[in-house]
Amino acid sequence: MAEKIYPASKPNTGPTPAAPTGAGNGNGNGNPAFPATKAQMYNATRPVYRPQPRRSRRSCCCSCCLWITFVILLLIVIAAIAGGVVYVLYRPHRPSFSVSSLHVSQFNLTSSDKLTTKFNFTISARNPNKKIVFFYDPVSVSFNSKDVDVGDGLIPAFTMGKKNTTMLRTTVSTTGQTVDDNSALKSDLKNKKSLPLKIQLDTKVKAKIGSFKTKKVPIRVTCEGIKAAAPTGKTATTATTSDAKCKVDLRIKIWKWTI
Repeated sequence: MAEKIYPASKPNTGPTPAAPTGAGNGNGNGNPAFPATKAQMYNATRPVYRPQPRRSRRSCCCSCCLWITFVILLLIVIAAIAGGVVYVLYRPHRPSFSVSSLHVSQFNLTSSDKLTTKFNFTISARNPNKKIVFFYDPVSVSFNSKDVDVGDGLIPAFTMGKKNTTMLRTTVSTTGQTVDDNSALKSDLKNKKSLPLKIQLDTKVKAKIGSFKTKKVPIRVTCEGIKAAAPTGKTATTATTSDAKCKVDLRIKIWKWTI
């Protein structure tokens, strides 16, 4: 008779529960085991978030600054090249001014400290350029002595042609100008001393270079080194202008500053 062999332990006849998804609890296909907890169900259905790379504000600002700097440098280079071409072709020079004559017809200070003056003024304007013409607006003229305004005048608008010298004449005067008691001008007039005069001319000028015309630019001409004496009678006195020197400056205004 055959002998029966029985197993050492009783086999488990019930259903084998599936292991939950997790660390060491998966069922092999990535799905959570049933029944699953809320955390397991949420993690199983939640999409994976992957941060997208994006440029920071700092990098955008740096790029803008670099481009602006590049454009400015490019404009400077273009302007320098254009200026070099103009200089080679036309050899531009500033116009020059010199005081030709100055006669003092009247220079009186009344007992009430009121000043009356009259000057006959001639200034020479020279254009040294062969290919450039200058167009001047009316020129305002002011005389100053010892920080006191002693006369004002006006020169009409004029054109300065190529390689041209223009003589400009005007009358400069003032009536009833108040002079302070402590002014050095009052003391010199009483002592009949010669007075230093400073002449200032303000106007706007534009240039024609070939067929091209520039915009109007303000300029100021300042002449110093002039000595004038008050006339003793009806005969006008001649001011000493041998040491007079005139300087031409551009008056370019940038925002609130004039240079």
